Amino acid sequence: MPLSHYLLIALAGTGAGFVNTVVGSGTLITFPTLLSLGYSPIVANVSNTLGLVPGSASGAYGYRKELQGQKERAIKLSLVAISGGAAGAILLVLFPGAFQQVVPYLILVAVALMIVQPKLSAYIAKRQKPKLGTGILYSGVFLTAIYGGYFGAAQGVVLIALLAIGITEPLQRLNGLKNVLVGVVNGVAAVLFMFIAHVAYRPVVIIAISSIIGAQIGARLGRKIPSPVLRGIIVIVGTVVALKLIVSG
Repeated sequence: MPLSHYLLIALAGTGAGFVNTVVGSGTLITFPTLLSLGYSPIVANVSNTLGLVPGSASGAYGYRKELQGQKERAIKLSLVAISGGAAGAILLVLFPGAFQQVVPYLILVAVALMIVQPKLSAYIAKRQKPKLGTGILYSGVFLTAIYGGYFGAAQGVVLIALLAIGITEPLQRLNGLKNVLVGVVNGVAAVLFMFIAHVAYRPVVIIAISSIIGAQIGARLGRKIPSPVLRGIIVIVGTVVALKLIVSG
C-alpha cells in the first residue's frame, strides 16, 4: 500500500475519532475512504468497525468526568447494546445490503427526535411514567445497536437522541454515555467479525491509532460546546448524513 494511502487513512481515522466523540457519525469519514482505496463494501465496513473500537474507548475515557455516577446505567444499557450489536454483525454477514436501505430514514427520525427532545423530555417527566420511558429507551438502544453492528454510520446520532429523551441529564453527560455504548456495540461486532468475516488488518491498525488521537481531541473540545450548540451540530450532521446516503443510494 502506498504511503499516500496510509496517510489518507490516518487522516480519516483522526477525523472519525473526533466526530464520533462529539457527535457520532465518524464512519461516514472512514468507510468512504476505504471504499475509495479499492476495498469492497463488506471488507471496508468490517475493517472500519474494528478500527474505530479503540477510538470509541478513547472517547469514553475522555468523557470519564461526565460518566461519574452513571456506572449502573451504563452497565444495564451496555448489556442491551451487546445483544443488539452481536445481532447486527451476524445480519451483516448473512444479509449484506438489505438493512442499509432504511438507514437514511432512521437517521432522519433521530434528527426529528433531537429537535423536539426538550419538549418531549418535559412531557415524559410531567406524566411521571418512568417504566414506559425506560422500556422505550431500552428497546431503542437495542434496535440502534443492531444497526450499529450492521453498519454503524451515525449510530451515535440515534443514541444521543434516545438518551436525551429517556434520561434527564445534561447533554454532555449523555454524550459520555453515548460514547460508551458505541464502543460496546463496535467492540462486540469487531470480535465477531474477526471470526466470521474477512478483515483488512493494515487499515484497522491505522484507523485504530489515529482514531484514538482524534477522540482525545474531540473529548477536550466537545465538552466545551454548550448543549444547544451541540444539539444543533447533531441535527445538522444527522441531516447531512441522511441526505448523503439517500443520494448515494
